[in-house]
Amino acid sequence: MSRRPPLPGTLRRTALAAACAAAGLPTLPAQAAAADDSAPQVIEVTAQGRKQEVLQVPIAIQTVSPEQIAKLGAVNIAEVSSFTPGLQIDATEPTQPNFTLRGLGTADFGIGTDSPVGVYVNGLYAGKTGGALLNFNDIKRVEVLKGPQGTLFGRNSAGGAISVITNDPTPGFAASGLVRLGNQGSLHTEAMVNQPLGDELALRFASVTQRREGWTTNVTTGQRAPQDNAWGARLSLGWTPGDATSAVLSWEHEDLDQRPRPVWAVTPTTPVFPTDTSSFVDPRKQPLRNDPVNGREERLLDGLTLRIEHDFGPMSFTSLTGWRHFDTANLQDNDGTDNIASHLSTGNFEKNTSWQQEFRLAGNTPTVDWLVGLSLSREKARQTSQVNTYTDSLDTLLPMAAYRQCLATPEPHDPCEIPPPPFLTFNRLALAAGLPQIDLLGQTWQEGMNNTGDFKAYALFADTIWHLGAATNLTTGIRFTRDEKKFSWYSPLRSAPGLDPQLAVFSPDFFAQLVAAGALDQATADALAGLAGFLQASNIEFNNPAWMAAPAYASKSWNNVSPRLVLDHKLDQDTMVFASVTRGYQAGGFNSVSTDVNGGAFEPETITNYELGIKGRLAGTGLSYGASAFHYLFKNLQNVVLDHSLAIPAYVVTTSDVQANGLDIEAQWQVSRELRLFGAAEFIDQTYKAQRNRAGDANDLSGQPYGTPTTSLTAGVDVQWAMGDGSANWTLQGSYLGATRCNDDSVAQGSCLRAPTFTVGEARQRVDTRLGWDAASKQWGVALVVSNLFDKQYVNWLSNLSSVVGSPYYAGLTEPRRIQIEFKAKL
Repeated sequence: MSRRPPLPGTLRRTALAAACAAAGLPTLPAQAAAADDSAPQVIEVTAQGRKQEVLQVPIAIQTVSPEQIAKLGAVNIAEVSSFTPGLQIDATEPTQPNFTLRGLGTADFGIGTDSPVGVYVNGLYAGKTGGALLNFNDIKRVEVLKGPQGTLFGRNSAGGAISVITNDPTPGFAASGLVRLGNQGSLHTEAMVNQPLGDELALRFASVTQRREGWTTNVTTGQRAPQDNAWGARLSLGWTPGDATSAVLSWEHEDLDQRPRPVWAVTPTTPVFPTDTSSFVDPRKQPLRNDPVNGREERLLDGLTLRIEHDFGPMSFTSLTGWRHFDTANLQDNDGTDNIASHLSTGNFEKNTSWQQEFRLAGNTPTVDWLVGLSLSREKARQTSQVNTYTDSLDTLLPMAAYRQCLATPEPHDPCEIPPPPFLTFNRLALAAGLPQIDLLGQTWQEGMNNTGDFKAYALFADTIWHLGAATNLTTGIRFTRDEKKFSWYSPLRSAPGLDPQLAVFSPDFFAQLVAAGALDQATADALAGLAGFLQASNIEFNNPAWMAAPAYASKSWNNVSPRLVLDHKLDQDTMVFASVTRGYQAGGFNSVSTDVNGGAFEPETITNYELGIKGRLAGTGLSYGASAFHYLFKNLQNVVLDHSLAIPAYVVTTSDVQANGLDIEAQWQVSRELRLFGAAEFIDQTYKAQRNRAGDANDLSGQPYGTPTTSLTAGVDVQWAMGDGSANWTLQGSYLGATRCNDDSVAQGSCLRAPTFTVGEARQRVDTRLGWDAASKQWGVALVVSNLFDKQYVNWLSNLSSVVGSPYYAGLTEPRRIQIEFKAKL
């Protein structure tokens, strides 16, 4: 199918009408379409690399328009995900988001792995970490594609893809602005100017800012949380030298600088061992007490994109070129307390530069629409994963680690006892030796794992739609991929500048003098001297001796062939049924915070997905619908979890095969010009088919639920009516997410837990509403936007990372109600 440059106004509408007529789709004259507001909306998408009407695309796809974004007051895709069944996004850390689609995702934060859900901006991969979640800026639409999309999208879309498309420059002058003010000290602004520069050039500039002080106060610092503080800009230059050629060069920038996400402890006091849920308190009713070391979350991102399109007549050519660079920092509290004896905070620092190039040729004949392409990419990344604590916290951690190690040691051995805290013991020795100035408590202790990655990917792909008859199409696609990855680990000796000069006092000569004076026996002196030497020369968390001495390097490469086969048939001009078999692939990788001498490498993931669907509209009723039943088997799915079977818990990679049966449904009904009803749902039964356990883990989760809720759904209503010299509009939209399906590992990892005062993983509901008024000219309007109308707040997740320092879990909370007033205008 040939692709032409953007056409202005009437020409574009005429071209669309002609294209619809050629495809056998119903069309209306422009005047009739404008008059009949009850007609179903025609939505164009590019999910298959071609411009197609969404009801003619044999893929389970949900689109999000800029109008829907505005009605929700959404700032980014995460704020839309509650109303997109099957899609879940944790955006509490914008530089380390977590995407899940149809139950597939990853919680890993390292540069050595990729997510099975790919995020693409204007056709180019946005990455997994620091650059994947940006605030909306001049959005044309968002396409959420469910199921493997590897044939056309390629990199890391084995579980699905999120495609964000922004607006291109247009031939006419346009300008618009929006301001939204609300509680929590929130301020959101948007601005856009589109300026023609002669007959062939047009310039478009768009900016967005998001400010918020937060809904709670950190009593430790007196600062509000959670904070939003980001601004972004996009500048695009469009060139259309003729009907056959167009080019768009875009620059995007975002600057984020805000306080880190807040977390709450779930016990009234710390340290506490062992975990006893009966003593847990509801974090929603507790004051916020966070004391991260230099706490902040920052991102500085720049990107360039060049799209060139040329129509040769029988075929069209597209070139996509992209470059991106970002620097991020995220230092946060990881225990939910301000108790120095339970202090744990972590930092993640990343520098990432990526380059992508894709070429496509497309064409059509009476019997086939075809597309072939070549994709090349390279990514270079550096990451430091940092652990910050105090010697007081190590006095909590080390005795318990020694005790657990004793319990894990095979018999026979002496009865296990919790040893005394080391730094307090040394303080007492110094005092007894007449050295009162020595104080090893209150000293900082910092460790870091430094990683580098150099990743290359090459792919050839083809996708053809064979017209087997007037009503039947057969789509065949294939992608050949090669991935090459180089990776390194380096964890230098911990930094403890206030501790080291004092710890040096506890030398072998010091203990020899105590033995000579009769203050210590030789065995105790030897044990204490060994402990002092260990604390001077060792790491606690990143404790691989080889990686402390010098960087360790690894490299691996993989080849893959991913096909897709789709058969679609039109029962009539308004109804299409389809069946598909698709394969997806995600390259293997490396555990960035592994202390495994083998490097923590893992093999690629693959998915095979079977789908049966129907899409259509009921002529004359304004009702359109879609449904898709699916079954998939995802092999070698990796996830990173904290392994508490180790004396010092560490992140390890678990590998499992996961299967699911599910159903996606969607419908909208334009009842009349004034009333529209809409809804969507996903039902899924996702279980472990097999699990290869990490060492020391006795849980075999085969046959157990993977955790994904069975049900997610949304429904809403749009109403508009004449009011004064304009029109009023009201939207009410609700969502429901079922309870997390628990398994034997869920409680330990914090995704399922029931305490007397709260539950993690319970079903949740949310209702948003918007009441607005637009002038008859459509040049200005005002609105009241309310998110989480009924002020439902949930314990969003728990983490057991802090259990090593005596804070069994820390929690994150969902957002309470937000009320905003909006004013918009355009020229």
